[in-house]
Amino acid sequence: MLDITSDPHREPDATALFDAVTALREDVLAGAAPLITRYAVQAGREDAALVNLAHYLSLRRHDLRSLQRQLMRLGLSSLGRLESRVLPTLDAVIAALAALAGREGTSAPADAPDFFAGEARLDAASLAIFGPEPEGRYTRIMVTLPSEAASEPDYVLNLARHGMDVARINCAHDDAAAWRAMAGHVRRAGERLGRRITVLMDIAGPKIRTEAVLPMKKGKPSGRLLPGDALRLVAHGEPHLDETAGFAAAVSLPEIVTRLSVGHRVRYDDGKVEGVVESVDAAEGEALIRILHTRADGTKLKPEKGINLPDTALGLSPLTAKDDADLATVLECADLIGYSFVSRPEDLDLLDEAIARHGRAHPDARPLGVMAKIERPEAVKNLPDLIARAARRGPFSVMIARGDLAAEIGFERLAEMQEELLWICEAAAVPAIWATQVLEDLVRDGIPSRGEMTDAAMAARAECVMLNKGPAVVEAIDLLDRLLGRMAGHLDKKTPVLRALRSW
Repeated sequence: MLDITSDPHREPDATALFDAVTALREDVLAGAAPLITRYAVQAGREDAALVNLAHYLSLRRHDLRSLQRQLMRLGLSSLGRLESRVLPTLDAVIAALAALAGREGTSAPADAPDFFAGEARLDAASLAIFGPEPEGRYTRIMVTLPSEAASEPDYVLNLARHGMDVARINCAHDDAAAWRAMAGHVRRAGERLGRRITVLMDIAGPKIRTEAVLPMKKGKPSGRLLPGDALRLVAHGEPHLDETAGFAAAVSLPEIVTRLSVGHRVRYDDGKVEGVVESVDAAEGEALIRILHTRADGTKLKPEKGINLPDTALGLSPLTAKDDADLATVLECADLIGYSFVSRPEDLDLLDEAIARHGRAHPDARPLGVMAKIERPEAVKNLPDLIARAARRGPFSVMIARGDLAAEIGFERLAEMQEELLWICEAAAVPAIWATQVLEDLVRDGIPSRGEMTDAAMAARAECVMLNKGPAVVEAIDLLDRLLGRMAGHLDKKTPVLRALRSW
């Protein structure tokens, strides 16, 4: 096999490249074989999308950069866009190289339906989970409903008129009566407009948050955390201050305090603050956190803010007692369940068991979809097996929960990780939702930043993009609808579609 790490500027040789890509194909098949077996066990059957996923993961174990550049010089570089069609792409390249080298091809190129079968699978999965593709754009728009949506049907209708395709109801807020009202308004809005609007109900999961806090520190009336400060987390009782710690907070899940170990990182409020565990007193149920990083002017300690523990084995069930109770209403109202904190294939089994206990209120309704929120390192690592286990059930999608994910793996890794998650989902024909802080300045203040416009444009590579609630959310839907429509003329996943340019 050609040394694909060798000089990429060498004169390409069709015969050597034919041998290299042929050997690469054999390596891909060999590396994928145990994965195909494993995924078939998880899924209960062999599935074409999972076979392609196995081929993709096997291929990406190779460093293909030099090979890519040499294929480019022969006009054959397509390996960088093969997520949904690994073997068909390799076979097409081998056939072209065989013709150039005057060699006998080892396999015939796939016909068009077989070559693009992965794209068709992803389109079908998106249809099942979100409903029909909107006119003029590929990517659906999801909007988180505010509390007032329960009492204002015209508000929901207006969102739908402007382009909302999926309505998200966050079960961490409001109550069952409000959720029923919101879902009913969404259904009626869809009937008025003659199209399906999907209802997603996002169960809360074991979110770790601050509760009671004591932010005041002598000499710091603003109560802002700064590098060098000490924060005490308490498992039980009221937070308290002393000379050791000038800040203290109780937490929503007390057991996590004693699961911390010295040296573990602690992040607060979507990573705005980072500290490290300096000591743990298991008997008292307390941990002392030394603050390392904050904003330049500090960060206020407030209740109801998220805590992330990227180094700590939490041992928490993703399905809480509240979630189990909420499922009765969710199953009555939802098309799609958002599942937080999912990390292992067994977590999907846990949800399915709970659904079976409650029973679907309308058994003749469309199959209930599940959206797994990828927000912890374990979920990233186990994503292929999660996808394989999900093949046993109905429609499945993945949310790239960029807020919690950034707080868990670090902002520096997020940019590349969100790309990798998109690639894995495409290889497995799983619809992906691009979430967290999309057009946040526009939604909140009415004016978008340059950075978030670029971020929103990149969201066109996902099957759905989520907007949060805010006073200017209608303006954000309008802008996103236009932006996604324009981007659809330029890009299909990683593949440029080469719409005619009219700026020059």
